[in-house]
Amino acid sequence: MSNKIRCSHILTKKQSEALNILEKLKKGESFTNLAKEHSIDKASGKKGGDLGFFTKGMMVKPFEQAAFNLDKGQISEPIKTEFGYHIIKRIE
Repeated sequence: MSNKIRCSHILTKKQSEALNILEKLKKGESFTNLAKEHSIDKASGKKGGDLGFFTKGMMVKPFEQAAFNLDKGQISEPIKTEFGYHIIKRIE
């Protein structure tokens, strides 16, 4: 497994919002568009949720564990951190 991965995320305040977005993703809606519309992380949201490349130790633990367990193209269930609820998509 690579020690450097690239992910996008959508960050919401409430779990219910994250679950609604996850439903839209499962129906085939664009991750990029949903991130631009709904993510409270405005910096990555503008880029469709793209967080760029990162290595272990750069992200908060629950986020990091979930991100590194995803396969390329896979989308996580909502992950709770002190920032809110993240839906993570592994890009590379």
